[in-house]
Amino acid sequence: MNTTMVAVMLATSIVIGLIGLIAFLWGLKSGQFDDEKKMMQGVLFDSEEDLRHAARDNSKKNSKDN
Repeated sequence: MNTTMVAVMLATSIVIGLIGLIAFLWGLKSGQFDDEKKMMQGVLFDSEEDLRHAARDNSKKNSKDN
């Protein structure tokens, strides 16, 4: 590879990295990551019966695939 190609690839990588960093910082500032309890509440409301149904449906699907 020549030096020009390396310089173009390096500049492109830096620009893409900066765009990603700006998007991440915007997400932090606008509160995109503030919903800490969403996943925990989903776990609390799952019942054992729902898990049994999901496991049974999954095993039926796997047996049809084989």
